[in-house]
Amino acid sequence: MAIRNPLRTTLLALACTLASGLSQAAEAPKTLSSGELKVGMEISYPPFEYYEGDKVLGFDPEVSAALARHLGLEASFSDISFPNLILGLDAGRFDTIISGMYILPERLEKADAIPYAKTGAAIMVRSDAEKKPATPEDLCGLTVGLQQGTSWIPALQKVSDGYCKEQGAAAITINQYPTTAETTQALLSGHIQAHLEIDAASLRIVERAKGRIAISSSSAIYPQVLGIYVKKGNAQLLDALKAALDDFKASGEYSALLKKYNLEEA
Repeated sequence: MAIRNPLRTTLLALACTLASGLSQAAEAPKTLSSGELKVGMEISYPPFEYYEGDKVLGFDPEVSAALARHLGLEASFSDISFPNLILGLDAGRFDTIISGMYILPERLEKADAIPYAKTGAAIMVRSDAEKKPATPEDLCGLTVGLQQGTSWIPALQKVSDGYCKEQGAAAITINQYPTTAETTQALLSGHIQAHLEIDAASLRIVERAKGRIAISSSSAIYPQVLGIYVKKGNAQLLDALKAALDDFKASGEYSALLKKYNLEEA
């Protein structure tokens, strides 16, 4: 009968633990700064990301923090205007973009993406508006405000050039603004007649407007998948983020987070 050596057993256990730790460390993705996952986002887009004092809050910061935690990293945020996010990623200013950004073919030409949520758009009008458009086709003849760089600009232009023209209706006038907040202000001041925005963000805008703005669309418009973007060729980080997202989903925390922000799983 073999005689157990307690010291040998302990040393073997310690060696296995150390080897496991080294293996995990070897698998950890390389990021721009050691121990840190730098996330690019436009932090003026509630409920996706916004400031409350000096804190960054919202759906995307919560997702970022959870993914970074699964990777053994700490999330930090770079506040960049939405149209410049892909450029910033390509220039190496941050590791990833998590900023309520749709997955679109033209963006996939410049960066790789991981689906992480689904949402659609809503049409908002002033509560006292005579016209309350329910669909994009109802926007013919109206002035519509959108944030610069959004995918709905060419979509509405297509409606204007096609449907509106075929119906003998006036074109859709599209006004673009640097931020969602400026678009909302344009609606309140009467410079535009409708504001198209992501559904979850629209609910927040209506809530903050305290009765001055209403959602006129009857259902989600242009439903799309949101993506976590990584620089082209960075397969190591892309795969690591995919695995971290799978772990996050399996934990059950992710479904609760989606419900909290009125989003769907991709």
